[in-house]
Amino acid sequence: METFTLRNGIGSFVIEGNVLPMGKDILVVLSGGEGHIGAIGMAEPRPSMRNPGMTSSSSSVFTYAGHKEDVVVKEISEFLSKEMNRKVVVVAGLHWRNLNGEEIAAVIESCRVLAKKIVQRTGKT
Repeated sequence: METFTLRNGIGSFVIEGNVLPMGKDILVVLSGGEGHIGAIGMAEPRPSMRNPGMTSSSSSVFTYAGHKEDVVVKEISEFLSKEMNRKVVVVAGLHWRNLNGEEIAAVIESCRVLAKKIVQRTGKT
């Protein structure tokens, strides 16, 4: 797999996803708005506790004080890890001033769409 970049969003709420392979593992950098690092999520695939025949994922999240990207990095790293059966690290820095609840939901949904596009582009191992 080669390094690639995808974008998704509406208007000024565009999110860029940079995907960097590291052997079998993947590093994903999600950025949008004012550049920074807000949170990091690390996920690893494992057998599901409810159905050992299925793959699930466990994660750890690190968040800088005052940042809210923890929700995004947890969800996206777990989704990618489970779907691609790989270790995944997601770094996110997403910041626009004075977002309302609807705009926050749109940003999170854009991240979900990017994650699905990453799976489509890279496939499972």
